[in-house]
Amino acid sequence: METYDALLASITPDTGETRTILDPATGEPVGEAPVHSVEDLEAAIAAAAAAQPAWAALGHDARSAALLKAADAVERSAEELARLLSREQGKPLNGPNARFEVGACAAWLRVAAGTPLEAEVVVDDGETRAELHYRPIGVVGAIGPWNWPMMITVWQVAPALRMGNAVVVKPSEYTPLSVLALAKVLNEELPEGLLTVVSGGRDVGARLAEHPAIGKVMFTGSTATGKAIIKSSADTVKRLTLELGGNDAGIVLPDADPKAIAEGLFWGAFINTGQTCAALKRLYVHDSLYEAVCEELTKVAAATPMGNGLDEANVLGPLQNRQQYDIVAGLVDAARDSGARILLGGNPATDQPGHFYPATLVADIDNSNPLVAEEQFGPALPIIRYGTVDEAVAMANALDVGLGASVWSSDPVRAREVAARLEAGTVWINKHGAVDPRVPFGGAKQSGYGLEFGVEGLKALGVPQVING
Repeated sequence: METYDALLASITPDTGETRTILDPATGEPVGEAPVHSVEDLEAAIAAAAAAQPAWAALGHDARSAALLKAADAVERSAEELARLLSREQGKPLNGPNARFEVGACAAWLRVAAGTPLEAEVVVDDGETRAELHYRPIGVVGAIGPWNWPMMITVWQVAPALRMGNAVVVKPSEYTPLSVLALAKVLNEELPEGLLTVVSGGRDVGARLAEHPAIGKVMFTGSTATGKAIIKSSADTVKRLTLELGGNDAGIVLPDADPKAIAEGLFWGAFINTGQTCAALKRLYVHDSLYEAVCEELTKVAAATPMGNGLDEANVLGPLQNRQQYDIVAGLVDAARDSGARILLGGNPATDQPGHFYPATLVADIDNSNPLVAEEQFGPALPIIRYGTVDEAVAMANALDVGLGASVWSSDPVRAREVAARLEAGTVWINKHGAVDPRVPFGGAKQSGYGLEFGVEGLKALGVPQVING
């Protein structure tokens, strides 16, 4: 285990171009990130291609053992990683935030290592025996976002390594230090060259997506960038897993208990200060419960502390960057101007450093309002009134995205009936955004394609091969 200063120093380059990363809570420097070039990417891909065959030859048991040791390494450096993550991304140490994210990295590594993947006997009738196996792809390119930089990197890296691949990671330009530090810790237990982080700009990401030596690209981020990756990957027919934008709907049925569900609704929407692809971003509430749900949600939101992430008392932090702050502020201002009712928030302080936008609840808003129809990706939740369940389902399904959704009810049978009508990759009951490393996760419509997590996630990082004889 290293000290925080030693960990940061270990990823700070001695030479070459660097970029100063600023703390989104204070504006103060966090550290210097390398600005890698396309030439650096080429070297990383070459090293990965050289290291991959020996790694693949080890077999599942040896690779899983290495991943378990990597999980141990993450846990040894957990507090240092969490502190760096908090300073760079902005999320607080406590709550479902920085320490939670680092802990999730270890958990996902362990599940990827421990999930069995046996050859499937498809036919065995005495004359034909056909078996389905999954072989390594080769070198996988992983392109991650700034909202959960460590955890999503592990979502991509852990199954790829388990399946015998090497990985080249391109982190977000907003949060490279977190990913570099995580990789440094993982590489304490991995062969040299197998896992490399290339901290560059868009030119690096574009080259990674089109590179002929990359057999698969895993990407989490915006739908627009995902579409660009699809196009750039076409010439080499790359395999893709794309987890793209979402604008998740939640439906509160008439039999729900507003007080009982209020905290779950709040964290479904405001986890990571709303900066989560699968967060609750549109809440549809039946007429009979509307005011009660608004009241209970407001109580929870008003009592939830926001501030600098290194302060142990806080569980909400700043938006990670000014661009995202401006998007959220613009959508809330437009909603207010349209006549929507601001229950809480919507009044950011202008005399303090950092990209802090208060937890904001917006009621009496039209379903076509941009705050509802566009993904806000921040701490502002629109609450839309509905009269019939059919109306709520139609509004929830009206958009061209479908990552997640949720149904809130005291009747599990009724909730599942409504859930089956929603066009989303995952529909949660009485919770939202609760991903599990054992449970497949992926989007519908323009929220992407391909599955992550569990045995299906492992299969997605392999090439299916049928042996028929």
